[in-house]
Amino acid sequence: MRKIDRIVVHCAATPRDRDIGAVEIDAMHKRRGWSGIGYHFVIRRNGAVEAGRPVETPGAHAKGFNARSLGVCLVGGANSKGRGEDNFTWDQMNSLKLLLQGLRNRHPNTTITGHRDLSPDKNGDGKITSNEWLKECPSFEVSDFLKLNDIKQDTR
Repeated sequence: MRKIDRIVVHCAATPRDRDIGAVEIDAMHKRRGWSGIGYHFVIRRNGAVEAGRPVETPGAHAKGFNARSLGVCLVGGANSKGRGEDNFTWDQMNSLKLLLQGLRNRHPNTTITGHRDLSPDKNGDGKITSNEWLKECPSFEVSDFLKLNDIKQDTR
């Protein structure tokens, strides 16, 4: 088993009325020339969690972090103009909570972040702020979600 020290939360950057899953994302990623879906898990609009890439296989979801991370993708996260929007359903967020709790149990020494939180700290102040984000993904503050759901960061 490979060492996992990070879980990265993503969005599919789709509008609220577009429900896709792992099969469609796999096809989209293959059209980009990838070997297949880059995420390990996909959470559909109804909260169903679908398997993507096998957990034992490094992802293709966060450049520089794939070898030691798991990628979780929520379907949605964009408005009709393609800009970031927190348009996730209650079912999705509940499934995200349960999935992160389960992954944390299997991989206790992990840090959970949003994709945008992996952007470079351009001004060197130790914080990644919205003006530094390379992407808006996942269109909500993961650290706030973790606090709200009493999911602790790295348990070392």
